[in-house]
Amino acid sequence: MINDKETSEEEISEDKNAPSTESATPPTLLPEAQIDAAQIHRPESADLLRTTADPTLTEDLALALLKRADLPPEVLEQLAKNAKVLKSRKVKIALASHPHTPRHVSVPLARQFYIFDLMKLALSPRVPADVRVAVDDVLISRLKTVTVGERLTLARRASGRVAAALLLDIESMDGKIMSRKTIAGKMNNADAVARQTRVMQTALENPRLTEALVINSVLRPAASAALVHAVARHEKWSPRREVRAALLRTAHLSPARALEFSREIPASVLHDVLDSSRLPAEIKNQLLRQSGSQKIRKFDDSQ
Repeated sequence: MINDKETSEEEISEDKNAPSTESATPPTLLPEAQIDAAQIHRPESADLLRTTADPTLTEDLALALLKRADLPPEVLEQLAKNAKVLKSRKVKIALASHPHTPRHVSVPLARQFYIFDLMKLALSPRVPADVRVAVDDVLISRLKTVTVGERLTLARRASGRVAAALLLDIESMDGKIMSRKTIAGKMNNADAVARQTRVMQTALENPRLTEALVINSVLRPAASAALVHAVARHEKWSPRREVRAALLRTAHLSPARALEFSREIPASVLHDVLDSSRLPAEIKNQLLRQSGSQKIRKFDDSQ
């Protein structure tokens, strides 16, 4: 049975590999005894390249190295090729989070991360904006695979783009969960509706969700009637004029809300809004009559 409580980030145990004891060290690499805290603070790129390439580099020293904000991209790219140190989840996250890590390194690394690691990476101010967008895209692509509890956590804490994706993805995801649980006899329609509503309402409360994202969500063909009704009743979003104009363009706004929202819109502007609206023709004509427009041309169902 699916638990609605927030799921905590999965803990991953990592193997602690012993340092290599091979006696023959390639001449371009540093002996293990010389790789220490002092070595990783040397400014010369050549020294850093040799250090990051050394197979005896430990997790702790790699993490200490990645705390340096001045690392050049070529050093970070070399570190990404060190197979031993990249076995560490912590090193992967720190490497993907470094502001100078090339995009072709950080994004493939991110695809290996768990849901909440992706969320933190996408919210990190150290990460370049284009990488954060790419990480958000990876996270959004996985929404159909996460549990309801994880979706609630993402709706509350993730970026505005992820919250907006959850607004549009709720019905299809819950349909998938409901199908499985119905077969097992452990979920009914009321449960699905309740869970769907909780995720939607939580996403609407996300502090990173913007007016532009809300407008874009309700205007998408995938926007459900439940989403339109939730936004139309929401105390933060429903009073905003641009949001109201967007809701008037949807097919799902109730007649009562449509009449209420249209009162604040000048007749000339209202006519333009209704020209692109998917509301029934009867409701659009009623809104124009209420507005007192002198240049009314009646809408019909063929539009």
